[in-house]
Amino acid sequence: MRARQLGSHRSSLLAERAAGMRRNMTESEARLWAELSGSKLGVAFRRQHVLLERFVVDFLAPVRKLVIEVDGGWHEQRRRADARRDRVLERAGYRVLRLPADLLLVNLPEALARIRAAFEPCRRS
Repeated sequence: MRARQLGSHRSSLLAERAAGMRRNMTESEARLWAELSGSKLGVAFRRQHVLLERFVVDFLAPVRKLVIEVDGGWHEQRRRADARRDRVLERAGYRVLRLPADLLLVNLPEALARIRAAFEPCRRS
């Protein structure tokens, strides 16, 4: 029973954290969300979504099993942790596309092209 309570508490904390992150997006996340919301790229996305009951991912296209992470400056210090996290997500069947926050601010069309290219390997026939 105790483990279930801890799991439920953790899930609740992650959900609260994700909600807070949705309310306080960075400028680069907000710019990307403006392009992803409403299935503008032909694929439905969720933002700041809890995945695998242990991670909050920046953007998720569930049908494509594609995670998009916007990497700002603090990710420079988290490279090893981010790589471990990416491996866990990939083992669970997700593909992870990391986009530099600066790219979204200075060359949004290039970022969108990278996202569209990430769709290609999982197109259904």
